[in-house]
Formats: sequence, C-alpha cells, structure tokens
Amino acid sequence: MAFKQSLEQIDPNTAEAIDLERERQESTLGMIASENHVSKAVLEAQGSVLTNKYAEGYPGGRYYGGCQHVDTVEELAIERAKELFGVDHVNVQPHSGTQANMGVYFSVLEPGDKILSLSLSHGGHLSHGHNVNFSGQLYDVEQYEVDPETGYIDYDELESHAREFDPDIVVSGSSAYPREFEYDRIGDIADAVDAYHLADIAHVTGLIAAGVHESPVEHAEFVTGSTHKTIRAGRGGIIMCDEEFADDVDSAVFPGAQGGPLMHSVAGKAAGFAEAETDEFQSYAVQTIANANTLADEFDDRGLSLVSGGTDKHLMLVDLRDSHPDITGEEAEELLSDVGIIVNKNTVPGETRSPMVTSGIRVGTPALTTRGFGEKEMKTVADLIVDVLDNPEDEDVHDRAASTVEHLCQEFPIYG
Repeated sequence: MAFKQSLEQIDPNTAEAIDLERERQESTLGMIASENHVSKAVLEAQGSVLTNKYAEGYPGGRYYGGCQHVDTVEELAIERAKELFGVDHVNVQPHSGTQANMGVYFSVLEPGDKILSLSLSHGGHLSHGHNVNFSGQLYDVEQYEVDPETGYIDYDELESHAREFDPDIVVSGSSAYPREFEYDRIGDIADAVDAYHLADIAHVTGLIAAGVHESPVEHAEFVTGSTHKTIRAGRGGIIMCDEEFADDVDSAVFPGAQGGPLMHSVAGKAAGFAEAETDEFQSYAVQTIANANTLADEFDDRGLSLVSGGTDKHLMLVDLRDSHPDITGEEAEELLSDVGIIVNKNTVPGETRSPMVTSGIRVGTPALTTRGFGEKEMKTVADLIVDVLDNPEDEDVHDRAASTVEHLCQEFPIYG
C-alpha cells in the first residue's frame, strides 16, 4: 500500500537527493552566514504530523476544528519568544523573514508610502525595498549607504536623508552588514520625522535572544526576524511589536498575506526557542561571535580586506579587490567549494560587477560553531581559505586544503 511505504520505497529519487544533501552537509564546512544546522529535536518537530493540520486563524480563534493541540504548540512558541526578546506581542506564523516584513508593511503602509532602508549593495536585503521585490514595487523607496571609506553607516548622513525624504518607515537591518546597528539612533531619527522604525534582525535573532548583541526592542515599533540563521529554530519568520499594533499585524499576516500557517514549522520554532533558553545556547552565541572575531583577525593578518575592518557579530564581508583583484566573488566561491568550504559571493560597497559575479564573499560562523568549532579550528579554516585564494591554480595546495576539511568534518560531525 503506497500510503504506508517509506520515502525510499515510494520515491527513491527524492530519498537519494535527501541522503546526498545530508552527506554534503556532513562532508563540507558550511560558512554561509544565513545558514545553520538545526537540532534533532527541531528536525523531529518539523517532520511531524503537524504538517497534516490546517489551522487558519490564531490560537482560540481558528476557522477549523481539531486545533486544540496545534494551539498549544503555537502558544508555546509565542510565549517563549516573548520571554526571549522581552516583547509585548509575537506572531510566529510568517513563513520567512521576507513575509514577516510584508506583514509589517501591510499593517501600517499603503501602496506608494515611503520606505528608507539600507541599500542591497551595501549590505541590505531584497525585502527592504529592492526594485525586483514586492517592497520596491509597491512602495516609494530610497536607500542609505555605508561610508565608502570606513564601511560603517554614517548616521548623520542617514538623519539628513530622512529629513529630506520624510519616510513613513525607516528600516534597520541587513544581510551583509558586519557591524551592529545603532538602533537607538535610528529610532530617534524615525521619531524625528514621524516615521515607524522596523528593525529586521533576521541575521542576529539568536545573538539578541542570548543577550550578546544589542536589542532593538526598546527603539522600534516593529522587530522582524528569521528563525533559522543564528537561533536554530527551523526555517521561518517572526514578527514582534508593541501591543497597540498587534491586531493590525495579525490581520496583515492572516488573512492579509498568508492562508493556513505551517504548523510543523511553528513546532520547530517552539522547540528551537526552548533550546535558546538554555545555558548551552548562551555559550553557543558567545562562541559564534568569538569565532567570527578570530576569523576576521586571521584574515586581516593574512592580507584580506574586510568591509569595515572586521565584525561585531557572526559574519564578515571580504572585499577581494585589493588582495585578489583578478578573482571575482563568483570565482572565489567556486574555488572554495571545490575544497569543501561553502561561502557565497556577495556585493561590496562601491560594487562595479553584477550581483551574479561580485567582488566579495560573505563568510559566517553560525554553522561551524554549531558543529563545535572553536578559535583554534577557525584559525585553521581561515588559513585554508587564504591559501586557496592565494594559490588558485595550485592543485597541491587545494588537495591539502580538501584533506584538512575532510579531517575537520570527521572530527566535528553534525548528526553523527
């Protein structure tokens, strides 16, 4: 009977692809800053029978029967998030960080309203108003940039820009800005022009939950985030806001932007948030930043140029134009992938190449820290990266790097 057959029995091709992906993750060093490895508990929650249940609406107010147990799961996720972040209201139904941002925009903006946000090429995100994204198509968007000399946001310039543009909402947050945002300053700027402040903490959700990164909660009406980068609660999004905006946000998510929530993903969030409450997670967050600082220091010692000169969090942006002008970000990504180190090409401030080629790479530490890497291992990885980039055609160097990667993966298995 097909219904009771295993995945391997009913669909061996998909089963094989999943097995190969698990093998790929186990046998390579994942250094994409937006990726991590969830625990067995989160995998179990996300692969549960909750995938069968429709639950349109919110706990205690569903449009379907039989929701008493999924209500419990969603309430657990909400209450744990409130405790972790110290917020009034939480919506855990967004399917991603982008849809979390959509929920905020839909709750307080009308088409044509103004958004001021960080430029994508300077570290921002598509959902902050890029013209290929819904946010750039529905709203009037202008974007601020980092200082080309320092790599830091110039908050005086941002304030002047805000006063001139008069936005309805100011967005802080990024996908490739290696420094902490001055949330208090941005909140004051937004207040001065009678705008809302949306803080998108997609990359630093876990670091903020652990208290090792500045929180925007006291300085922003809305805080959005992803639940799969530094907090390890499975792929998804979250919206946090002041109580006065709760009804509008909830309505914007459902029925405004989504139908039935993915209750198995909500269960993953509940389990991941429970993990984030532990002392072990606190230590993980501290180590994630320590590993990033070690990596940045070693890169600097070996001659790589880092945007802003370093990092305050879990990621750094390597600008190859000075140290390796003949290697594009795309080529660097491929060279490193060939030896088992997975990073992503990334635009850098002042970028002249296309987003599919780029002049930089983004490097992150969340996944390696989950595997158990410490500063010693990060120094080794940093040297491997620079060795490969310094010797793009030397097969002996690449073979030695691949062998070291294999050894590290065996020493620090993910699920083994």
